[in-house]
Amino acid sequence: MIDVADVKKSFRSGERTVEALRGVTCHIPKGRFAFIVGPSGSGKSTLLYLLGALDRPTSGRIVVSGTDLTAMSEAEQNHYRRDRIGFIFQAFNLISNLTAVENVLVPYLPRGLTPELERRAVELLTQVGLGGRVDHRPYQLSGGEQQRVAIARALIKDPEVVLADEPTGELDSKAGDEVYRILRRLQAERQTTLVVVTHDRRFINPDDLVLEIQDGLLKTDESEHQRNLIGAEV
Repeated sequence: MIDVADVKKSFRSGERTVEALRGVTCHIPKGRFAFIVGPSGSGKSTLLYLLGALDRPTSGRIVVSGTDLTAMSEAEQNHYRRDRIGFIFQAFNLISNLTAVENVLVPYLPRGLTPELERRAVELLTQVGLGGRVDHRPYQLSGGEQQRVAIARALIKDPEVVLADEPTGELDSKAGDEVYRILRRLQAERQTTLVVVTHDRRFINPDDLVLEIQDGLLKTDESEHQRNLIGAEV
């Protein structure tokens, strides 16, 4: 599903070069719930953004469902992000003057809406427990409810992969627990590949795939990684 081969990413910071990733290689099978963990500044969010084609690696190769992201043109990357990837960000990124259902439909606004899309948006909001709040604007929703709108928005296009960057970082523990309950239920029902960057390991289950990054290098125990892969293939 997702193959990362010797990916490096560096950038300039003033007079020095920062090596955010220093040669990461990993495989995330289709339909897995995967976590990228590590200390602040380790490169975990950098890797997530590369998987979503929000940035390009300095070197190396990233292949998602047979598509080489590193060989894509700018236009092809735009289509990939729009049509194949769902994003969930820590800060929700909702548009303040739009209702919940309109925020879910944001990916389709440039191309126009249909009654079927609007019905589907309401259905998704109902699935995440917001069926009675589809006409509410972000300021009328709690943080946990706003993140549930963001989850519905990420799923509206039936993405191959959902990428989440600290999705509970702005939430209290109760709201965070609810967000992960929803993510796990939807991921299990849809068999969507879900990759989450987090610093909070209490949300990780024993059978999840865990990729630990430190100082731009993968620290995942190889034997555990192999057990995860074997389990996915059985």
